[in-house]
Amino acid sequence: MKSGIALAHSEKKRLQDLLDSFQKVRVLVVGDFILDQFIWGSVDRISPEAPVPVVHVQRESYMPGGSLNVGNNIRALHGIVYPCGVVGRDREGRMLVRLIRREKIETTGIVYATDRPTCVKTRVIAHSQQVVRFDREKTHDLAPELKRKIFQFVQKSISSVDVVLIEDYGKGVIQPRLLKQIIDLSQKHRKPVLVDPKEKHFSYYAGATVITPNRKEAFQAYSNDRGEDKNISVEDVGKDLMKRLNLKAVLITLGEDGMALFEKGKSMVTIPTAAREVYDVSGAGDTVIAVLSMAMAAGASMKEASIIANLAAGIVVGKLGTAVVTFKELRQAIENCPGTRNLKRKR
Repeated sequence: MKSGIALAHSEKKRLQDLLDSFQKVRVLVVGDFILDQFIWGSVDRISPEAPVPVVHVQRESYMPGGSLNVGNNIRALHGIVYPCGVVGRDREGRMLVRLIRREKIETTGIVYATDRPTCVKTRVIAHSQQVVRFDREKTHDLAPELKRKIFQFVQKSISSVDVVLIEDYGKGVIQPRLLKQIIDLSQKHRKPVLVDPKEKHFSYYAGATVITPNRKEAFQAYSNDRGEDKNISVEDVGKDLMKRLNLKAVLITLGEDGMALFEKGKSMVTIPTAAREVYDVSGAGDTVIAVLSMAMAAGASMKEASIIANLAAGIVVGKLGTAVVTFKELRQAIENCPGTRNLKRKR
């Protein structure tokens, strides 16, 4: 199916050239590691014990989740990723490390914790629908020694990467002092810092290059600072975040309404959604920031990077479970864009 994004032939060629440069990109990803478990089955009756479906389990599968799903997306697009985060010294932690190695992702940034278990998200899926999700996690702050090890890895890696990603799932890894150290170090080395934010932590991200909240996160951050306002617009929220956090850009994902891009000194750009069928939004934000960072590192403008990221998100929401977009799929999505431009810059 064709994308809602329309591009001239020269624009398609430009985006495909950028995509070809992804294999040269090196990305450092710091954030919360999660093991995603999927229980697949079918439902043919309601439980007599409570008004809930009875799932007949047929199989289970596991995927690297959280910031590691960002790493998976980068690897799938031929980039090189250096993930840094924490796992517990438990069975789930060992399983997660095996999965990372299976995907041929670098493991030297893994920090092992004795005081917290590996975070696990379990999704029960029947007939292509998620029935329930349950989480096993401890979200208290990391011990000082663990934070020190994370920053040491960042210091060791910073000169050899093109861009730094912060994946904040609110599980305890991303804390104000550690993040300030990472942002300051990245600025010193002139590396852009992109943040996939947690709505309660927006004050942490001051000085980053770009943040990529979804609509709910962006509006919640605005309300937390200024109080609820039913008449507030996406444009008001985006401009406020830019100014308040001293950012170079904000990309707000808007679900079926596409994306809104804000850059310093420029008017808002709206990008129509590229999705045609939505099965599962799990990990869509991971795909957006992974592709956005790779495109920026490859030399794309923010608008070009946002278009490519939007096309990638449109692909991944059409898949079930924690999924990634492949190089071939993304290249085809660019080619399938119709030929009349319809990006709108607000006057």
